[in-house]
Amino acid sequence: MTTAYEPMDRDGERVTASAEGAAGAAGPVGAEVPYGSQSYYGPEVPYGSQTSYGSMPPPPPPPPPGWGGGGSSGQGGGHHSGPPRRSHRRMLAMGAGVAVLALAGGGTAWAAGGSSTLSTAQIAARTDPGLVDVTSTLGYQHGTAEGTGMVLTSSGEVLTNNHVVAGSTSVSVRDIGNGKTYKAKVVGYSDSKDIAVLKMVGASGLSTVSVGNSSAVSSGQRVVALGNAGGKGGTPSVATGKVTGTDDTITAEDQGDGALEHLADMISTNADIQPGDSGGPLLNTAGQVIGMDTAASSSSSNGYGTTAAQSTTAFSIPINNALSVASQIEAGKSSSSVHIGATAFLGVEVNPPSAGSSPAQSGSGVVIVGALPGTAAAQAGISAGDTVLSVGGQQVTSSSDLQHVIEEYHPGSKVTVQWADQYGGTHSATVTLTAGPTG
Repeated sequence: MTTAYEPMDRDGERVTASAEGAAGAAGPVGAEVPYGSQSYYGPEVPYGSQTSYGSMPPPPPPPPPGWGGGGSSGQGGGHHSGPPRRSHRRMLAMGAGVAVLALAGGGTAWAAGGSSTLSTAQIAARTDPGLVDVTSTLGYQHGTAEGTGMVLTSSGEVLTNNHVVAGSTSVSVRDIGNGKTYKAKVVGYSDSKDIAVLKMVGASGLSTVSVGNSSAVSSGQRVVALGNAGGKGGTPSVATGKVTGTDDTITAEDQGDGALEHLADMISTNADIQPGDSGGPLLNTAGQVIGMDTAASSSSSNGYGTTAAQSTTAFSIPINNALSVASQIEAGKSSSSVHIGATAFLGVEVNPPSAGSSPAQSGSGVVIVGALPGTAAAQAGISAGDTVLSVGGQQVTSSSDLQHVIEEYHPGSKVTVQWADQYGGTHSATVTLTAGPTG
């Protein structure tokens, strides 16, 4: 049975959830970078060789294998400011899933924290120094997006949601532990699993989070979610609640462009997660991260008198799953669902898959709404009204196809693009892709 939630009154996002378990379908792989109300392509240059995050320490079992490729998650959780608002899959508000990661001194394994029960204040005091406020500059949208991140290593690797940085042309983070602000590079990301790893430039000696075991999470247990609620920065906000379900599948719809995203195996809680909390930790009573805040749905029901009761259902990515993907990213292993380094950029503006009828939806290509001046597309002569038929010999029939194909390349790659003009004539050109916004 699928439970539909009312449209969120946060960032215009809608989230629906299924209690059927972890069988959610995956959505598009790779992200186009939003331009106006559409999207493009692009993340950052590969981060060199780092120490692998390693496997989860006993007693927790090793993290489960990466989720099935292709799904986008309902995202949101990032707080947006500045017109126009980010439209590309910013659907998940924030979910509650917390895991605190910490490296054993000089080692590569995540250290599990103690098992004693802590107060909410103690949990926040221990965890706050290992968190960062993430600010993404959306250059093509003339706006910003704010979220949260968890510091994984003392040298500045940060775990966050992909939707917090997607569409960004630059990223900065403020470390809560030392109060300093750093530029950050996107090491890699999984659009379909809504996970990204950042590297704080020039950072060292940072406090890190402490990791727990999300396989041990059960309904009814108390949790604490921390984050950058409202994108205000400063001392992380605190939301408390209980786990209301595990293995949930959610679908989120962006009311801006109607794009859908799906995430499976989610932890659901009744913690009052807010926009800006995305990428933050969901913690157990021992102060260990068991999940990453990712999405939320808020609904009101009229009670007696004039008071409206409001309830929040929050969703978090289990930390075991998140760390499994983070380890793959850190190891530089790209796949159909994980992109490493900078995202290639063609420079075309397209309507999202859910936008009205078009040749792209009838299987004849992808209709172009516009091409950014100075980009590969514009230099090749592609313009509004044209239809891209193939890229690198691969046919494309939707904006998702186009974005997926482009993400297989990196900046500097030469690729042949075939398109049809508005009068039916076909054209072909070999272009050099540039670096674009994070995917």
